[in-house]
Amino acid sequence: MLKNENISAIILAAGYSSRMGDFKPLLQLGAHKAIEHAIRCFQQAGIGDVRVVVGFRAAEVVEVAKPLGVSAVFNPDFAQGMYTSIQAGVKTLAPGVQAFFLLPVDIPLITPTTVEKMLDCCRLYQHGVVYPVFNGKRGHPPLITTRYKDEIVYGRNRDGLRGILTRHENEAFDLEVEDETVLLDMDTPQDYHHLLSYLKKSSIPTLDECWQMLNEAGVDERIKEHCCAVAYTALGLAGNLNNAGAGLDEDLILAGALLHDIARREPNHALVGARMLEARGYPLVAEVVGVHMDIEVSDAHPLTEAEVVYYVDKMVKGNVLVSINDRFGAALRKYKDDRRACAAVLKRLRQAERIERKIEEIMDYPYEDMLELGCYLDEEANRLHGNLEYSDGDAEKTVGRSIA
Repeated sequence: MLKNENISAIILAAGYSSRMGDFKPLLQLGAHKAIEHAIRCFQQAGIGDVRVVVGFRAAEVVEVAKPLGVSAVFNPDFAQGMYTSIQAGVKTLAPGVQAFFLLPVDIPLITPTTVEKMLDCCRLYQHGVVYPVFNGKRGHPPLITTRYKDEIVYGRNRDGLRGILTRHENEAFDLEVEDETVLLDMDTPQDYHHLLSYLKKSSIPTLDECWQMLNEAGVDERIKEHCCAVAYTALGLAGNLNNAGAGLDEDLILAGALLHDIARREPNHALVGARMLEARGYPLVAEVVGVHMDIEVSDAHPLTEAEVVYYVDKMVKGNVLVSINDRFGAALRKYKDDRRACAAVLKRLRQAERIERKIEEIMDYPYEDMLELGCYLDEEANRLHGNLEYSDGDAEKTVGRSIA
């Protein structure tokens, strides 16, 4: 029986990317680069041994890949074609490995669910090759037995790997998967833009899907009210920023804000929540959720959706709008005798201040001047409609008026 420790994954990232006109392994796809997407997919499916074959601009690829705990394999002959990279990667497989996935880096959006389904198939039937198939077309990555290892490493087949696998076609199995990404490559700039569109469409849940996830996670009403208050306020801020040319993704901000506390009852809830969302296939939202407690803000980069959610979360205490200084001042007073806790609070304050400066540079006036601090965001925030109301004690007012 195959076990995950007997399975490896080889990612091919050594070529020139000449047809693309840009370097494919380091192209940004949402929150991660292409090489990161490929690595994370295998790791999330339980594959511990992931190997990245590098060649052209090797140091840059290794710099991105190494922190994820993968092995880098340098192919000095990468200029002679992809088959040399396949040989270089397969040659390094440990003796106990029984099968390996082979994925070109330009097919980076395959899902962990597809990898797991292929593993289950291979465990049950011990096929020589398992191909993922979508709508009758074979895609990537194939899962290949190491029984073919010597043929691959030492073979001089003119047709490369294709010729070897063709000879073993009677040992192959086509596995139908509900995953179009096995066919989605990015050879050209047009392909890349198609992947960007696909990623956005598939990796941001709808409002109904957000509610379903909050309910399935057992999030209590008090936390839901806070999430709704953050989402409504963040959406209002994003609208104003976009009117000033910020170019923010409002759908991503809405989903990230609604789901930022989905794991609030868990220790290290930001990381736990991010993992929950990654497992569901929402990596962009996971990135926002994962940094809503601690974020590193670069003054050199444009304002991001994650920064907006982080900032607004710090302005909404429960379901009350407060100033950044009041929010962090209260925390500093609470932990005044705990030096370590105070240092953490101050670090978060500094990041919030950096974000605030970015916001004010875009809008050209202090954001807090637009808000009526101290107001209570009513439970009507759950509807996230433009007529959201809150109570300031004596009168009902529309938050939208103070945000818009």
